[in-house]
Amino acid sequence: MLSTFDFVLRLCRSTLRKGFAFPDLRVFKSEAMPRGIRGVASKQKESFPDSQSLSAVCGGAVARLLGRASFRRDLAIRPPSRSGYSPAVMRTIGGLIFLFVAISSLFGQTPTPAPASIPDMKVPAVAVDFRADATRPMPPLARVGVDTAEQQPLMLREAIALALRNNKDIEIARDIVKIAEFDLLTARGTYDPRFSAQTYFERIKNPATSVLSGASTVQTDDVTATTRFEGLAPRYGGSYRVDFSSIRLTSNSAFNVLNPSYPTALTFSYTQPLWRGLRFDLPRRQIEVAKKNLSLTDAQFRQRAIEVITNVQRSYWDLVFALRNLQIQRDSLTDSRSQLAHNRRMVAEGSLAPIDEVAAQNQVATFEQAEFMALEEVNRAENNLKNMIAENRTAKIWSLSLIPTDQADLTLPHVSLDDAMALAMQNRQELKQSDLAREINLLDQKLYRELSKPEIDVVGSYGMVGNAGTQVTGTNPLSANNDLLRARVNELSVLSGLQPIPVPPTVTIPQNLLGGYFQSLSNLGTNNFNNFRVGVAVNLPLRNRTAEGQLGHSLVEGKRIATQREQLEQLIQVEVRNALQSLSTSEARVRSAAIARSTAEQQYESEKRKLDAGQSTVFLVLERQTALAVARGNELRAQTDLNKAIAELQRATGNSLTANNVTVTAR
Repeated sequence: MLSTFDFVLRLCRSTLRKGFAFPDLRVFKSEAMPRGIRGVASKQKESFPDSQSLSAVCGGAVARLLGRASFRRDLAIRPPSRSGYSPAVMRTIGGLIFLFVAISSLFGQTPTPAPASIPDMKVPAVAVDFRADATRPMPPLARVGVDTAEQQPLMLREAIALALRNNKDIEIARDIVKIAEFDLLTARGTYDPRFSAQTYFERIKNPATSVLSGASTVQTDDVTATTRFEGLAPRYGGSYRVDFSSIRLTSNSAFNVLNPSYPTALTFSYTQPLWRGLRFDLPRRQIEVAKKNLSLTDAQFRQRAIEVITNVQRSYWDLVFALRNLQIQRDSLTDSRSQLAHNRRMVAEGSLAPIDEVAAQNQVATFEQAEFMALEEVNRAENNLKNMIAENRTAKIWSLSLIPTDQADLTLPHVSLDDAMALAMQNRQELKQSDLAREINLLDQKLYRELSKPEIDVVGSYGMVGNAGTQVTGTNPLSANNDLLRARVNELSVLSGLQPIPVPPTVTIPQNLLGGYFQSLSNLGTNNFNNFRVGVAVNLPLRNRTAEGQLGHSLVEGKRIATQREQLEQLIQVEVRNALQSLSTSEARVRSAAIARSTAEQQYESEKRKLDAGQSTVFLVLERQTALAVARGNELRAQTDLNKAIAELQRATGNSLTANNVTVTAR
C-alpha cells in the first residue's frame, strides 16, 4: 500500500513538473490546452479516433472509457513499466489525476479577457521625398538691425547703471514709491481743519395768533451769515468745532425795541473720547499704515533693483558666452575647411578614398549650421541685454554692436553656509516686506480691539452772544393805555385829596446795545453774555458682532502672515544652499572643462598626425575635431556659469547692491 502511494505521489510530481502532460508523450500530437489550464501542449497519434482527442483535453480518462478497444490494444502492445505497472495503467492513473487538477483549475480561475486591439494611427504623407537645394548659395553672415561696424564697449558696471536708470521695471517701482508718498500725505490730511461758510436771505410771514404779536401779519426779514471751523485732534481722538453766526434782523412787530437788530454768536465745542478711540482710532491707523506701505514700497523697490542687477549680470555673461561661442564655431569651421582641403589633396594623391572627402564636406556643413545658430544666440543675448538697459525702442543702442569688456572672474567668494544664511536673513527684502505686513496686521488688530469697546465721550461747549440795533421811537403798546389810565386816576385823586400815583420808572436800553453790526461784534467780544454746557454721550452697541468679526479676521490674518514668514525663511534657505552648491559645482566644472579642452586639443593634433602617417582614419579625425569644439564650448560655458553662480549667490544673500557698489534712491 505504501509503495502504491509512493508511486502515485511520484507520478503527481512528475505530472506537475511537466506542466500536467501525459506520461507517454509519444502517443499524442501537439494540441493547445484550454485557457484556464496551465500546461504544455499534448500529442495525439493520428490513427486514434476522436475520443483520444478528448483525452488530450480532459486528461484521457473519459476518452478511454469511450474507446476501450484502443485501450486494450495499447495494453497488449505496451510492455510493463519499470515500476511494475503496465503503461496503460500508468496513463489511466495520470489522466485521472490530471483531470482532477484541470477541473479544479477551471473552477478556481477567472478567464483573462483578450486585450482590445489598438487601431494604428494614420500619419498623412507630407513632403514625401523632399530634398533641399544643396547648390543654393549660403546667405551672408549678418545680424538683423545691428551694424557690426559700430561697436560699443560695455562694462558690467555700466550695464547695471544703465539698467537702473532706464529699466522700465525700475521706473515703475519708483512711481509706486511716489504713489505711497502721496497716500501718506492723503492720510495725514485727515487732521487738516475744515472751514465752511454759508450766507442767505430769508423772509418769514406769520399770521397774528396772539395779542402780543405786535401786528396782524408778522413779517420778519433776516440776512444770515454762518461760518464753521472744525477738525480732529491729532492726539487722544478728540474733535473740535467753532461756529460763528451773525444776523441782520428786521420785523414789523410793534413790540420790538431794536429794529433792525444785529445778533451775533460764537460757540466752541469739543468732544473727547474716554474709552473707544482714546488710544487709537481709524485716522491714526490710516497714517501708520501709510507709513508702513511707504516702507514696504521702498523694500519692494530695493528688491526689484536686486532682481534687475541679477538679470543684467546673467544677460551680460550670456552675451559674453554667445560672442565667444561664435568665435569658437568660426574657428571650428575654419579647421573643418582646412581638413577638407587636406582630404582633397590626399584623395587626389590616392592616399584616401573619395568618401573621405565627402565626410569632410559633411563636417563643414555641420559647422556652418553651428555658426549660424551661434550668431542667432548672439542676437538673442544682446537683445535681452538691450531690453534692460535701453531707454526706449528708438534708442541708438539698438543699432550698435555691444562688446563686453569684462573678463570672466574665476575668483570664488569664500563664504560658509552659516555666514550666507546670516546675510540672507539680514538683507533679503522679502523678509522686510513680511515684517512690514505683520506690523500692518498688528495695527489692524489694535484698531479692531478699540472698536469693540463701548463709546463714551465727554461733550462740552461754551458760547458767547452779542447784539446791537436801532432803538424804536414809537409808543410802547403795552404802556400806552396804562399812561392814560394813570393820568385819569391822578386827576380823581387830586379832587379827592389823595396823592397821585407816581409814574413808574422808564426802562431804558443800555447804550452799548445801541448801534450797528460792529457794535454787536464789540458786545460779543466783551463776553458779557455767554453760555456753557458739559455732558456725557454714551453709545453702546449690543453684541457688536461687526467689531468681533473684524478682530477675528485680523487675528487669523496674523497667523497666516507668520506661517508665510516661516515658509519664506525655508525658501531662502533652499536658495542659499542651492547657490552655494552651484558655486562649488561651477568651480569644479571650470577645472574639469579646462583639462578636457587641453586633452581634446592634444588628441586632435595627434589624430591629424596619425592620419598623415596612415595610422588613423578620417572618421576619427572628424570625431576629434567635433570633440574639441564641444570641449571649448564647455570650458567657456563653465566660466560664464561660474560668474552667473556668483551673481545668484549675491541675489540669494540679498547682497547684490553692496557687492556691486550700487546705491539706489527711490525718492
